[in-house]
Amino acid sequence: MTTAAPVKPTTSAASMARQVDAPAARTAEATETARTPGQPKTPVNPRRKRILVGALALGVVAGLGWGAHWWRVTRFIESTDDAYLQADSMTVAPKVAGYVTEVLVRDNETVSIGQPLVRLDARQYQAAVDEARATVQAREADVARAEAERAQHVATIAQARAELDGARADAVYSAGQVQRYAPLVATGAETDERLAELRNASTRADATLKSHQASVQASERQTDTLDAALAQAKAQLTVAQASARKAELDLADTMVKSPLAGRVGDRAVRVGQFAQPGTRLLTVVPVQNVYLTANFKETQVGHMRPGQPVTVHVDALPGEPIHGVVDSLSPGTGAQFALLPAQNATGNFTKIVQRVPVRIRLEVPASLRTVLLPGLSVTADVDTHRRDAAAPAKQASRARQVDQASNRAPMQIALSAPLNALVSPVTSAPPNAGAQRG
Repeated sequence: MTTAAPVKPTTSAASMARQVDAPAARTAEATETARTPGQPKTPVNPRRKRILVGALALGVVAGLGWGAHWWRVTRFIESTDDAYLQADSMTVAPKVAGYVTEVLVRDNETVSIGQPLVRLDARQYQAAVDEARATVQAREADVARAEAERAQHVATIAQARAELDGARADAVYSAGQVQRYAPLVATGAETDERLAELRNASTRADATLKSHQASVQASERQTDTLDAALAQAKAQLTVAQASARKAELDLADTMVKSPLAGRVGDRAVRVGQFAQPGTRLLTVVPVQNVYLTANFKETQVGHMRPGQPVTVHVDALPGEPIHGVVDSLSPGTGAQFALLPAQNATGNFTKIVQRVPVRIRLEVPASLRTVLLPGLSVTADVDTHRRDAAAPAKQASRARQVDQASNRAPMQIALSAPLNALVSPVTSAPPNAGAQRG
């Protein structure tokens, strides 16, 4: 007897595809049913709508506020990052030559005005001071001797004048004796010998008087010589004193002192080094007097004036703005003061926007003065809205001066016109040339 085998159900690929696509078809049918125009739309969430409207209103208000701020403030701000902190550093150098015996400061040390920095060997300068002082003493002795000689000569002149007075009295007495005895000799009361003796005595008295007169004149003239010698001695004393002061200055200069307050930097001096006058030993940087030099483009400085506020952002201090004011503008662009200035009249020309250095005075808090160092990079923002109120008046005054000058000028000469083209017709034409041409 035969038994029939069970039949296994078979599934074709087409039936399996229809079973898989059935859910997708039902989803599409539901979507089409939802999009049927006959049915109402799903209502929007009112809270979400309010949020969207509020965000839109907030954006409009923010845009209007930003626009108002730009119109009133931001459009007047001129900014540049080509700005660096600077300080008027001083290079310390000796005035005299000598070996360095001691360095009294360390690197980056804070120093004050007049503080000793470097000591040089002072032995030879001390010897020069001693020699100069000895020379001064010798010249003082010469002056004292000259003054003593002059005082002695004054006494000699007084003695000579006294002797002159005595000789004058003797001469007068001798002449009187001759006059008294001459009548007696004529009457025979006295002898001729007596009269001759009296006349001889009178003659000797006159000679003595003349001798004393010449002596007084010679003594008086010698006074001028002594005065000249005294003046010469005093002049030599002055020279010696000046030499002594110079030697003392050289001795004092062996101690090199700080010319200003600041911090020591770039110290190149070492003990035992031979320093010549002008040799760079170290640099003193006045970090307490740091200022800012910002190089603005020429298109940015048209409305800049001294006194305008500046906001400075230092790269080394992010988030800590520093305030300042415009101190002054450079009298020329940076290219004008370069070591090799540009020569735009040679070769092809390409216009390059120039930069003008602007000096800015900073108002640095005490807590940041030790942090701000020369050379740091900063960003400077200048508010040009505050312009100089006197600028329009100055411009008007300058315009009036130019107008007055143009009214006084008989003619204007173009700079590009040749000089002979302007002068020759005037000098060669007759006075009535214009009338003849007319």
